Amino acid sequence: MAERDTLWRAGALSRLFPGAMANAASDSLSLREMPVPGQINLRGNPADPAFFKAAMTALGSGLPLEANTVAEAAGVTVYWLGPDEWLILTPPGAEHALIATLREALSGVHCAVVDVSGNRALIRMSGAEAREILAKGCSLDLHPRSFKAGDCAQTLIARCGVILHQRDDAPSYDLLPRRSFSEYLWLWLVDASAEYGVAGSSGAGVTGSDPDHG
Repeated sequence: MAERDTLWRAGALSRLFPGAMANAASDSLSLREMPVPGQINLRGNPADPAFFKAAMTALGSGLPLEANTVAEAAGVTVYWLGPDEWLILTPPGAEHALIATLREALSGVHCAVVDVSGNRALIRMSGAEAREILAKGCSLDLHPRSFKAGDCAQTLIARCGVILHQRDDAPSYDLLPRRSFSEYLWLWLVDASAEYGVAGSSGAGVTGSDPDHG
């Protein structure tokens, strides 16, 4: 277990930047890889009072029921992925305790609680130009009237599948791509940000990209 967790906690971009977290910035834009969060996939019927009440109690937060919305409390973020599916993010390593709590609370209830912590990387982009950069590769309408703080969506950015979450009105966004596509997405984001003064990234330099890495 310890060895597996060590591998999971390594940044998805660690091959590109050995010994450093990926980080790129200009005066008005910040782009960085965040520590790999704990990730839990939760499936259940929200119309079942037993499931809904137990899940709410275990999470200590609301369980978002409206499509493409997010609930956050006490360091736990819950993404609505479908009518009966949610992705739960925890601080690194905290997923084990929460999984145990969920499984105990939901004992006897028809549901699924699955640890998927090795599944996705987490890249955060914030700054005045963040929306314009994402719009270069995303077909969603990211205007505040259509996509605002507290919204999330499963979409494509430069043909890479991601969960996109607008965190605030700065605007700041969290992007969660599959680990195996994280290097590609990072390089695309840096390139798309070049006109705004992002010329490169910290670390030891690019060492290549392997689509099966992660």
